[in-house]
Amino acid sequence: MRLATVSPVAEPMVELLANVWSSIADVCRERDDAAWERRTDCPGWSVKDNVAHMIGTERMLLGEQPASGDAPDAPYVRNDIGRMNEQWVESYRSMRGPDVLSEFEAVTTRRLDVLRGMSPDAWDAEGFTPEGPGPYRQFMAIRVFDCWYHEQDIREALDAPGGLEGAVADHSLGRIARGLSYVVGKKAGAPQGSTVVFDVTGSPPIVVAIGVDGRAAVLDTAPSNPTVRLTMDRRTYARLAGGRGAGERVLDDQRVAIEGDPELGARIVREMAFTI
Repeated sequence: MRLATVSPVAEPMVELLANVWSSIADVCRERDDAAWERRTDCPGWSVKDNVAHMIGTERMLLGEQPASGDAPDAPYVRNDIGRMNEQWVESYRSMRGPDVLSEFEAVTTRRLDVLRGMSPDAWDAEGFTPEGPGPYRQFMAIRVFDCWYHEQDIREALDAPGGLEGAVADHSLGRIARGLSYVVGKKAGAPQGSTVVFDVTGSPPIVVAIGVDGRAAVLDTAPSNPTVRLTMDRRTYARLAGGRGAGERVLDDQRVAIEGDPELGARIVREMAFTI
């Protein structure tokens, strides 16, 4: 008697990664050399460098290492992970953009093959993540977030807005809430008893409320009359949290509406960057 083959359980992170990698490839396709060399808001990196960085991370997850050699010193390289990232980026700098894109599509295809073949136990297995020990699923959730951010860096540089709504964007924007307590309580120094509501327009809208009671923390329910209400679109919310949009410039351009305490509100906007 022939036994039925048991397929691995579908893992949502696989489809999110497939979607963001496909979107990155699409926005980069058929660009000229000048477009590939455009500077992005990601410090020190061009459009091509952002793609090379993602190639390097996925190759590393396949067990590969960058070519030997020192990465150039740069003020934005602050730790061993940064140095490793720069080694990967440097290894692709002499290549033309279309060739880098071909490498990106090849490595992400290999990674998807691996991910789709993983068992539920492998997805649950504890190990390294950039946020500390956690299941492999958590690591891949961070990979979606990271790749989406680099896609947005690329889109900004190419003046090709998009990717701000849908499952990948919802996932990535949803992760920003994790850092807002730190922004409000530690970086902006909101006083005890303060409440801050982030109203992010889009489909669906995003509402995150932070209260300071001993320590700043996310509230289950947004107060109707907070100390500060900050209203902005998804693009501004993401760029500020990722350190890609200077808070002062955003305030000057009136891309954030502040209700309530204007001084505290402006301070939060200036201090919103918290991702690496």
